Amino acid sequence: MRIGLSYDLKRAVPLDEASPEDALEEYDSRETVGLIAAALEAGGHSVVMLGGGREFLDNILREQVDIVFNIAEGRGNYRSREAQVPCVLEMLGIPYSGSDSQCLAICLDKPLAKKLVVTEGVCTPRWLLVTGEEDLGQIPWEQFTFPAIIKPAHEGSSKGIRLTSVVDSVRRMQEEVSRLLDCYRQPVMVEEFIAGDEVTVGIIGNSPPKVMGMMRILPKSRENPFIYSLEVKRDYQNLIDYECPAQLKDEVRERITLSSLKVFGVLGCRDFARLDFRVSSEGKAYFLEINPLPGLGAYSDLVIIANKSGWTHKELINAVLDAALKRYSQCVPV
Repeated sequence: MRIGLSYDLKRAVPLDEASPEDALEEYDSRETVGLIAAALEAGGHSVVMLGGGREFLDNILREQVDIVFNIAEGRGNYRSREAQVPCVLEMLGIPYSGSDSQCLAICLDKPLAKKLVVTEGVCTPRWLLVTGEEDLGQIPWEQFTFPAIIKPAHEGSSKGIRLTSVVDSVRRMQEEVSRLLDCYRQPVMVEEFIAGDEVTVGIIGNSPPKVMGMMRILPKSRENPFIYSLEVKRDYQNLIDYECPAQLKDEVRERITLSSLKVFGVLGCRDFARLDFRVSSEGKAYFLEINPLPGLGAYSDLVIIANKSGWTHKELINAVLDAALKRYSQCVPV
C-alpha cells in the first residue's frame, strides 16, 4: 500500500517572541518520523512524506495515497488544532488512521471532555475554568478544595504543567493562573489535586478496543507531591521509574480498565489512545484526560507501555494501521 505520513516537525513550526518555552513540546523530531516510516515500510508498505501545515496541503493534493497515517498535531493556538489534518482528509475523502476530527477537537478541550465523561458516571477531579483575569475575582474560591493543580485547558504533552503547578492557597492559585493566561493565551483549568499514584493506560483497536497495558509512573524521590511535569518528562531517566504492568490491587485495575474503555467509547476515539488517571490513597481512580493522538516516538509513554507489554515499535505502529484499515476495509486495498 501507498501510505501518506502526516506530521509536524519541531523545526517546521514558526514561533514568535510571545511563544512559551515549551511551545514545540508536542511536535515531532525527524527521528520519530523516520522511526514511524521505517515501521510502516517494514510492514511492506511504501511511505509518502506529507508533512504538516501548508506543506501537507500541497502534498496531499499532489500525491496519490491509499491512506494517511496521521500524527500531525496541527498549527496555532486553537483548541481544535489536532482536527486540522483530519478535516482536510475528510473533505477530500481520503482514509486516515486515528480518531476523527470531532473526537480530536473534543479531547483537546479538557474541560469539555471531562463534562462528557462525567455524564457517563466516570469519576474525575473537581475543576473550575478561568477564561480571563476578570474571573479570578468573581469565582467563589472559598468553596474550592486545595491543593489544586493549574493547567492550560487546551494543551497536551504536559505543556504549562511545571513543578510550580500544584498550589495550596488562593494567592498561589491566582499567581499561577495569571502566568498561564499570559503565556498560553487560552483558558486555564484549576483542578482538584489528587495525591497518589499516576497511572497511564494504552488502548488499541476497535470493535472492541482493548487495553494494551497499564503503567504506573513512580517518582524516585517521594519528598514532594509528585506531578508528571515538563521538568520530570525531560529528565525522566533520573527522576522516575515506569512500572508496567502496574502493581495495583485487582479491583483498582479493573475500575481503571472499565473507565478507560468507557471514556474511549463515549468520546468516539478510534484505533488507539492513551489515558491518564490518578489513584488516591483510598484506591479511588480519577480520570484526568485522554490523548487520542499520543506520541509514537521511541520514549513516548504509549511506546514504553507497548515495549513493557511485549510489543515492538514496529508491531505497535502496524497495529494502529491495521485497526484503521479494518474500518476502511471496503475502500482501501489491503
